[in-house]
Amino acid sequence: MDRGNVVFNAGPVDITLEYRELMPDQGLCVQVFGKVDDNDVEILRFDCFDQTPHYHYGPANHNIRLNMDKTTVGNPFGWTMDNLRSKLPALIKRSGYDALAAAVEAEPVPAATFDEVEAKGRQMAVSMRRTVAHKFERMLEDDVFTVGNLRIGLEYRILPQANTEGLAIHVLSDVADQNVELLAFDCFVNGPHYHYGPRNQDIRIYWDTTTSGETLRWTLDQFYAGNMKKMIDRAGYPTIANDVDENLLQATMPDIEKRALELVEENRGRDDDPKAALLKEIETLRERVAAL
Repeated sequence: MDRGNVVFNAGPVDITLEYRELMPDQGLCVQVFGKVDDNDVEILRFDCFDQTPHYHYGPANHNIRLNMDKTTVGNPFGWTMDNLRSKLPALIKRSGYDALAAAVEAEPVPAATFDEVEAKGRQMAVSMRRTVAHKFERMLEDDVFTVGNLRIGLEYRILPQANTEGLAIHVLSDVADQNVELLAFDCFVNGPHYHYGPRNQDIRIYWDTTTSGETLRWTLDQFYAGNMKKMIDRAGYPTIANDVDENLLQATMPDIEKRALELVEENRGRDDDPKAALLKEIETLRERVAAL
């Protein structure tokens, strides 16, 4: 893996930082590089992710990959810095670089350098976090269903810039007196996906329509199956999840489903929407280019 874009020289090694954004995960990446046979080699990597934090001994060598247990280690970045401070030579040695480990033992990394790395890393972890704030531009007041402590909003989204469109289902609630989106299901024609906690950890998962089938049907089926509480809990809102009124939700689901299907039908084959016309034009041009 390439070097992180923030580099700290630490004597025989360099420590680098980079914030990595993956679709289902994100977090700070900490790397240790050193010279091996005059080559700049990645010796250690700590991927301090939200969902599956893990680390690698010798990514360019035997690449031993181990998971961090957040229940026992606590904050993954804090755990990483504690181990770099106290065990760096041993970590390097296990990675398979005995000579470099000996060099670090002979010239220890200054405590001030570790302090700088940690301060910068904690700042990056906050300032570079990816979140999504949907604007609900096409969501009408009548298409928002209040279900106990939840609001379920339906919106037919048209995204010419992404050559896609489709029904979006927004699950909302009040958090600290703000209208916050807990879950979002973008049942698009192209690139359909859903979000756990768009404003929180933004775990974004793209559907495999071969296995899920039609994505709007899949989403409605999750609600009918009683999975709403579990999904909200995974999004990072356990208190809201505990207060979901499942009986009320199930009683409201037929109305939600009926309106969702109506919105899809209303937006199929429309010719009076300028955004829809642009979408069709883009698709036509794409097909013409593909035929050349």
